[in-house]
Amino acid sequence: MSLRLAIPDLISPSYFPAIAAVEMGFFEKEGFAAKLELLYPVTKTYEELREGRLDFVGGAAHAALYAFKDWKGGKLLCALAQHMYWFLVVASKLKAKRGDLSVVKGLRIGAAPGPVDGLRHMLQRAGIDPARDVRIGPVPGAAGEKASFGLMAAQALEEGKIDGFWANGMGAEVAVRNGIGTLVLDARRDGSDEVKGYTFPALVSSEKVIGEHPAAARAAIRAVTAAQKALKEDPNRATSIGRKLFPPTEAGLIAELIRRDALFYDPEISEKIVASMNQFARDLGLLQKQVSYDEVVWKA
Repeated sequence: MSLRLAIPDLISPSYFPAIAAVEMGFFEKEGFAAKLELLYPVTKTYEELREGRLDFVGGAAHAALYAFKDWKGGKLLCALAQHMYWFLVVASKLKAKRGDLSVVKGLRIGAAPGPVDGLRHMLQRAGIDPARDVRIGPVPGAAGEKASFGLMAAQALEEGKIDGFWANGMGAEVAVRNGIGTLVLDARRDGSDEVKGYTFPALVSSEKVIGEHPAAARAAIRAVTAAQKALKEDPNRATSIGRKLFPPTEAGLIAELIRRDALFYDPEISEKIVASMNQFARDLGLLQKQVSYDEVVWKA
């Protein structure tokens, strides 16, 4: 059986344990062939999972609700990493201070469907009206199924098409290293407990796939867990994957980004984080009712 695993962003550390599970052969060790696909944005990725054209998705956990209403038909299998994982970067000429969210007022901020939810809610909690005080919208050029959002955001910032962006660690790293951007917030490290709990990168499947192929679902969890362990033990193993899939500059950066993120590589999905994520989803209007942990997470 050949498994189809899709992610919404490739040139990024965000979903790297899923990438590594395929590229390092951990699916094969479990007896399954697996093909990695890039399909942007995450809302589209989950729709393809719902329609049966994918077996697994590595994506923002809360965004599964765009395709699986009130968690009906979809299940989280394991965490690819812990906590909300995006970065807020603004143009370096603004001389922003780390943690000062008020700098976004009046700016054009690029953000992708799905991830934008966390930015808007975080700003709202900080007393900044995301509809009135800041212009949040798509990044020019970040359209189509093969977008790598973070790098496109960094490029758009350099070209002056946006004043800042909310994107993955690779986009943030490139912008900061090139001197075009200043890091305002690393949600995973700087955010409040509430902000950290909005979402997390997860391995997700449909109840149909799980019901028909439970062995494949278990194998996928084991493959991701093995990839997390391997990357924690030696982040430099990410470099060979980067050389195969990324442009040269980003291939040279990926091991360092994985080294920074490795402490968050834990496959557990706790009841606490599910409760936090579901509260966030209810606040957004994505989730219309109370649901139990077992309605969200599959017990392998």
